[in-house]
Order: sequence, then C-alpha cells, then structure tokens
Amino acid sequence: MQKKQLTQALTGGLMAIAVLTPAFAAGVVNKPKVMPMQNAGTATNRSSARLIVTYRASVVAPTDDARKRSIVEAAAARANLRVSTAAKTTTPMRATKVRALKGGRDLMKLERQLTQAELDKIVAQLKADATVQAVEVDRMMRPTAWWDFNDPYITQQWNLYNANGGIRADVAWDTSKGDGVIVADLDTGVVPHPDLSANLLQGYDFITDSFVSRRATNDRVPGALDYGDYANGNYTETDDCGPYTGPKDSSWHGSHTAGTIAEVGNNGIGVVGVAHNAKVLPVRVLGRCGGYTSDIADAITWASGGTVTGVPNNPTPAEVINLSLGGYGPCETYTQDAINGAVARGTVVVVAAGNSSADASLYSPANCQNVVTVGASRINGGKASYSNYGANVDIAAPGGDPTADGLPNGYILQAGNSSTTAPNLDPITGPAYYYMAGTSMAAPHVSATVALVQSALANAGRAPMTPAEMEALLKRSARAFPVSIPATQTIGVGILDASNALAKALLPPCNPQTQTCLDATELFNNTNLAAQGAPTGGEVLYKFVAQAGVPVTFMTFGGIGDASMYASLNAAPSAAAYQFRSVRTGNSETIRITAPQAGTYYIKLVGTMSYSGLTIVARQ
Repeated sequence: MQKKQLTQALTGGLMAIAVLTPAFAAGVVNKPKVMPMQNAGTATNRSSARLIVTYRASVVAPTDDARKRSIVEAAAARANLRVSTAAKTTTPMRATKVRALKGGRDLMKLERQLTQAELDKIVAQLKADATVQAVEVDRMMRPTAWWDFNDPYITQQWNLYNANGGIRADVAWDTSKGDGVIVADLDTGVVPHPDLSANLLQGYDFITDSFVSRRATNDRVPGALDYGDYANGNYTETDDCGPYTGPKDSSWHGSHTAGTIAEVGNNGIGVVGVAHNAKVLPVRVLGRCGGYTSDIADAITWASGGTVTGVPNNPTPAEVINLSLGGYGPCETYTQDAINGAVARGTVVVVAAGNSSADASLYSPANCQNVVTVGASRINGGKASYSNYGANVDIAAPGGDPTADGLPNGYILQAGNSSTTAPNLDPITGPAYYYMAGTSMAAPHVSATVALVQSALANAGRAPMTPAEMEALLKRSARAFPVSIPATQTIGVGILDASNALAKALLPPCNPQTQTCLDATELFNNTNLAAQGAPTGGEVLYKFVAQAGVPVTFMTFGGIGDASMYASLNAAPSAAAYQFRSVRTGNSETIRITAPQAGTYYIKLVGTMSYSGLTIVARQ
C-alpha cells in the first residue's frame, strides 16, 4: 500500500484559499518509502487467534461456557497446537470465551495467534466435532488504501471535476450538498481537524481488543478518536502484527475517508468533501494491525439503527455505511447477517473492492451480497493498476494510480494528522493533509453521492430510495469509461457520475397515460449495450423505437447471475403486467415480436438474482 503524507501545520489561523498555498507552512518531508504489501492468506496476524463458533444448542447449553472452552481446547489438541511454536513445547493451547454474538454464536479466543496452516487444522477439527454447528475465523480486516509516501505539495482535487476521471461533483452541487443525511464511516476513527470536525457526529469505538485499540480496556466506548494504527516491528518473529510484518506509520485512514465524504466546504481552508453539508458518523473498527470481523459486523448493525448488546442504541442511524476495508476470504455469515439487517433497515452499504489486483470475489466484504462494491479508476478514467476487479465490482470511482499518474493526479487529497504514531492533538501543528490512493478512496465517493441523492429526494418531498433502488440508480447513471478496460479485469458498469445520478433520481413521477417521463436507456438497432447489471430485485428500463411490420428481437446474453426480461408497447412493463416476456434461468433471454407496431417498446430487466456483465441488444 502507498500513501503520500503532507505533514503541513495550520498557521496563522484559517486562510482564505481554495487549495493549499504557502499560507500552510510545510513541515518535515521524509524520503518516499514503500512498505511491502501484506499478501492475503500468508502467515499470521492477530485475527487468527479468534474464532466465531456456533455450538449445537441441543448438545451444549448456551450458558455452559466451560464446555464451550473445552470443545475448542480439545480441537486444538487434536490439531497438535501448543501454547508456543518453540520446539518440544508440550503445554496445551487454552481458549477463552470473549462474548456471545448474535444468532447463537460465541466469540472464542486462543492463547496465541496461529499460522494459516494451524488455523486450517483447528477449523477442520471443529467442523468435524458433532457439538459444533459452524465455525468461522474472526479475521483481521485492514484499510484498503495505498500508503506510506510523504510529499508537501497540494494542487487540485481532480477526482471531483476532471472531465475524464472525475465524478462531476461540481455540477451536482447545484442540486444537492447532502444536507440532512448521515453517513457512517467504519474505519480507524478520526482525529480533530478544523476542516472536518464541524461535520462529525460523536460516533463510537467498537474495538474490543485493547492491543488493537490502544485504549486501557477492551470495552466499547463513545467517541471515535483515532489513537493511531502504527505498529512496531523489525521484520522478526516478535513484530506487532505477526512475524516479519515490519513497522508501520499511522495512516489516519479514517480521517481521509471521512473527508472525502463530508470535508467542510466554503470555510476558507483546505479541501472539500463530496457531500460537504452531510454529517459523518465515525465508527472506529480498525486500529493497530487492523480490525476484527466480529467488531465490524456489530458496528454495521449499530450504525444502521440495530441493537447491539452492551452498547446504547445509535441515536442517529445512518442512511449509508462506508466500508473502506477488507481482507482475503469468503463473506462470513456473521458479516452477511449484519449487512442484511442494515439493508432491511434501509441503509445502503458501500464497500471498497480491494487493492490486490485480483478478483474481488476472493475478498470480504467486497464479495458479500447486498452491497455496492467499488473499484478504483484513475484520472484518465481507466482502471487503477492495483484495483480488484470482476463480476462482484458494481461501479468505479476515483481512487488514483500513483504508479501511472504521480503527484497530484495519482492520488486523492484529504485530511490527516502530522504524527506518524499517536495523534498530535495540538490544534495548530496536528492537522495535516494527505495524498492517498486506493479503493478505500474510491468507496467514499460513492457513499457521499448516495447522501447527495437521498438529501435531494427529501428536499423534493419524495421518499428515500431503497438500497436496491440506489444501487440500480448508481449503475444506470454511471458514465462510460473513456478508455478501454481489460475484458478480464472489469471494474463495474462505468464511472460514478454524481450529477447524472441526481438528474435521474429527480425525474418527475410518471404520468401513466403518456409515459413521457420514463427513465429508460435507449437501445439503438444492432448496437450492443454491454456491462449491464442490477442487484436481486433491481429493475432497469430500456426503450427502443420500432418500425411497423418489421420483426424486432430483444436479446440479453453474457455475464453472471439471472435476469428476466419483460416488454410492452408505449408503457413500462413489470413482472406482473407485460405484453411479452422471457424468464429463462440465467442471462440468455430473447423476446421476438413478429409484427410490431410503430412506437416505443419498453424493455425491463429484473434481477431474479443479482446479475452483472450482461449485454442487451435490439435488432430490427
């Protein structure tokens, strides 16, 4: 991962500038250095010490913690795991119950972190145990930004308005600035910053491991102060985050992502966020070495207005949750349950695709269902070299590409802190700005655009969009990539376009007699429209102007998932009301009309299950 840090102190009060100028005195600039990528699935980190176990209630009493511990310890013994990896060690591995989780699950902790091979062994032993219904690893998620470069110069926020790679936020602001909407940012927390603090709610710290949080206890507490995610290490077995992981400076990742969402606008300093009149609810789930999936899942539930034992209910539930984090592996059932609950409460969940230049289906929560997964594009509108890709990626947004575009065009600029370890809380010397790049930077552009849309709908006296409706809107309003994207490395249907999203969302309700306001994408004869997609239950409308008497065929093919097709003349069809339909399993659908009338045929694709990569074409 890479980051360019601008350790610049705020001096002489708040200067009236649009971008940073010498009015911000430059601090110490370190030589650029690249920290090695942490390969997914390699040997250990602290997350491999914890397991989420579901015991069979008919065999193990819910209150029998001693029995639960003994089951895990017996599995460890069968897997030949000991309290130390030292040669000839015979002391058996012990387990403790951390807490009960939702759905009858228990979070169990082993005495030490395990290698991947050891982890596989104990999981296999537990799965084979008749007293265990299910077991999952409480894996450590990490920020999905590129980091650890330093540079003092700031020039522009191309990501907001560049004609090729930007999201047209400057045009969108004529319609909405996000007033009244709350965006939860589940990240490393935030540090005080004069360009951000006015748009922050109090938030909550959900980290339940004092080593990770750097707080005195394992308790969850109000507030979301980022204590720093720095780590000590000398590439030895005793490094903080696992053997040979090395040292790491604090990233201030949560301040950066929160800044992209809602950095204060028109205040005379620094930079601006996409939805700069919205409020950010910071929820701290990442700290030293990363964050546990059990904490992240609970935070998703809480941020969306659900109940989490031991934590007061959230007084300000969020309309959208931003998850600029991830890790290698499948979507855990505990995480998926939390996401499903959030979506059921009406909260849109936005997730970074990841930075391993690999298929996003291999990384969680990017591979979870009912989320909007975001890939990273660069200033020219092309794929960022590091971005994960594939059918799981729904849409692209600016993430930057340092290797291709350098400073400033290879990065996204936002708030941070001047310290490399614990936060510098001095109001003058502490606040700083960072250039960062990654899908972590791309995701908050989408989260903020959701805020712009929901705010505009509320101002128009209209109901907010459901998560499925919002995902469909973001996709159908996306701008086509201005450069070719490799067919084997797709990063969604196009580039996020905030202005288009608002325009389509605010179309007036349709007159059923005339249908003149139908928001339909026009199909042109014999012209393939590729890279179409929608979530389960999502509906996308197309139209085709047909001649009379000449047979017309509407076809879909390619991609993954299952879309059904419906068509009607001069009216929008639905699954319940249509003139023609094709509902075969998969994406290969065909409607042939042998004697069409002159007029506009409307074709609706409905996601029987989520689909992506589909092509639709009309032929007459």
